[in-house]
Order: sequence, then C-alpha cells, then structure tokens
Amino acid sequence: MTRRLKRLRDFEISLRIKNDNFITPPRTAQRNWVLNKALSEFASDLNDLDRSTKHFVPGGEADRISDRTHQVLTDDQIMEDWQIPVMEAMADIVTETHGDVLEVGFGRGISADLIQARGVRSHTIVECNDSIVDAYQTWRQQYPDQDIRLIHGKWQDTLDQFLQYDGIFFHAYPLNEAEYLEQVVNSTTFAEHFFATAANHLHDGGIFTYLTHEIDSFSRTHQRAVLQYFKEFTLSVVDLKMPTDVKDAWWANSMVVIKAIK
Repeated sequence: MTRRLKRLRDFEISLRIKNDNFITPPRTAQRNWVLNKALSEFASDLNDLDRSTKHFVPGGEADRISDRTHQVLTDDQIMEDWQIPVMEAMADIVTETHGDVLEVGFGRGISADLIQARGVRSHTIVECNDSIVDAYQTWRQQYPDQDIRLIHGKWQDTLDQFLQYDGIFFHAYPLNEAEYLEQVVNSTTFAEHFFATAANHLHDGGIFTYLTHEIDSFSRTHQRAVLQYFKEFTLSVVDLKMPTDVKDAWWANSMVVIKAIK
C-alpha cells in the first residue's frame, strides 16, 4: 500500500493506493515523480477553482428535463442570451474555410444566422424538435439563394444522411433526464458522445467546435478525449456577462471555446 499526503494552507490531499501493481514504471523514482505530479496538479486545480468560483452567479431553479423531442420550448429553454458571445466565437471557427458546414442543433437560429453571415458553400442543419423545425422553415425563407439543407431528426438516427464536411458546429442538448445524467453529469463534456461522429464526417484538416463547459482551460481528461479523435486543437476564452438568475447549469463568467482539427 502506498500513501501520499500533500498539505497546503487551505486544504490537504490524501492519496492511498491499495493495489501495489497500480502505476508501476521501471523505477521507484519514476513512480514517485508521477504521483507527486498528479497531487500537485490536483492542488493547482483546487486553487484555481477557489479563485474562479468566487465569480459564479447563484443561478435560478432549472426546469426539469422532460422529453424535448416534441416539447414546445421557450426561447430561454432553448438558449439563453448569455451564450451569444460563445456562439459568435464558434461561428468564427467553423466558417474559417467558408466550405461545407454541418450544424447540429438549430435552436433559436442565432448560430445559423452567424454562420450565414460569415459565408459558407453549404450549410446543413440537424434538428429533432418539431416546433423548432417549424421555426427553421420560417428562418429558411430569409436565405432563398443559399445552399441550406435540413435533416429532421436526432443526429443519432440520421447518420445515413450525413456527408463529409469542412466544419462541424455542435450545439445540441440532452433530450431527457437519462441523457442529462449520462452525457452531462457522468461525462467530461456533453459533446463527448459526438466526438467519433464528428471525426468520421470531417475532411482531413476539417474543424470541429462545440460548447465545452470549461471555465478557463481544459482538464487532462477532456484533452485526452479530444486527442483520441483529432490531431490538434487550440483554445480561447470568451468572457461572459452572466445573469444572476441564469437557468442553465453554467454559472461562471467565462467559457473556453475549442477549435479541434482532424
């Protein structure tokens, strides 16, 4: 059994490794180095969280997630306005090549407008909610001369309609409580379950961006998940003005935006 203890002014971290065959490089010094490094990084993360959470807003009571496939949603239930700066940054990224773009989740049409404003060769939108699709049909009339295509359904059920793209913009949301628990609470980031699909439908050098739910950097777990499917990525931080009573499960005054390249 191996024990490690790291004491700092505000907290202490205790690590007990019960399996002697867990993390066993050739030399004891190497094992000590990686364990001490892991404890130091965890301590640094806690100190950063102490600083960043001082700027959190309290937020309001979120609506319970029921089946959103057929539910008529209000604008705020679809997307609150605080996300618009993030959508702008993501639209800048996904349209860099001005090529063929896939957007998963139409929502209020804000990101679709941003993509169209930046100019793309074609724009394919995936949306499963029936009432939002009705809103899409009205929105579509603003762009009669543009190559805009709709895939009506869940992305998981419509993969046979996907082509190859130069950019993919993922801004979907959990459709029910089970998806929320599995893909938000118990996942590194909600988009993680879409990573493989995004990589499969991007040209080499294609760009993928999504709502990261990271405050000011990426965790190692998140980085490893991305690098499993993409050869490189860059990050930027968008400052946000969060409403005190935000209903979304996001309370920080910044979010990281990613550009992942296949």
